[in-house]
Amino acid sequence: MKKYFLTGVILLLPLALTLAIIAFVVNLLTKPFMGVVAHILSSNQVVNKGFIIFSPEQTIRYTSQLIILVCLFAAILTLGWLARWVFIRWIIILGEKILHRLPLVNKVYKTTKDIVTHLFSQGKNTFRKVVLVPFPNKDIYAIGLLSEDAPKECSDKIGEELVSVFVATAPNPATGFVIMYKKSDLVYLDMRPEDAIKYIVSCGVVTPEMSGIHP
Repeated sequence: MKKYFLTGVILLLPLALTLAIIAFVVNLLTKPFMGVVAHILSSNQVVNKGFIIFSPEQTIRYTSQLIILVCLFAAILTLGWLARWVFIRWIIILGEKILHRLPLVNKVYKTTKDIVTHLFSQGKNTFRKVVLVPFPNKDIYAIGLLSEDAPKECSDKIGEELVSVFVATAPNPATGFVIMYKKSDLVYLDMRPEDAIKYIVSCGVVTPEMSGIHP
C-alpha cells in the first residue's frame, strides 16, 4: 500500500506543481485587467451561464483570463512589429530618455533592461555552460553556471583574468552566490544547464547523466 501511494505521489506531484506555477503566472498577468473584462462580459451577458462543471462566476473568470492572455500576446507581437518602424522606434527611444531622467525609476529601469536584454539577446552564452568550482573551499566542489567575464578592474587587481560563476542554492536556484574564479579553477562539465538546475532543485536526488568531463 505504501509503495503504491508513493508511486502515485511521484506521478501526480510534478503535474500539481506545474499547474500551480502556471496558475500563479496566469493570475499575475491577468489580475490588473480582470475587473474591467469581467464587468464587460457580465454586463453584456456574453457569458452568463455555467459551463459543464463551472459556475457562471467561474465561467466569467476563466473566459476573462483567456481573453486577457490572448490580448496580451497580440499586444506584445504588435509592439515588437511596430518597434521596427523608424517613427515608433523614435518614440520608444524618447520614452526611454524620459525614464532615464526620473529619479529612482531610472536605476530600476536601466538595471532591468540590461538584464532582460542580455538574457534574451541572440548569440549570448550566458548560463549555457555548466562548471564545477571549488566552493565553499578548495577541497569541496559545487556545480555552477558560467556567466560572463568578471569586471576588468577585478581581473586587473588580481593580475589574472577572472570569470563570473553563479552558484545556485538548493532547493531554490533563484538565489545563490556570484563568485569570481580564475579560469584555471574551473572544470567544464558536459551537462546541460537544465539538468544542473534539476540536480540543484532536487537537492542532489535527481542525478543527470553525464557524457564526460573536460578541462
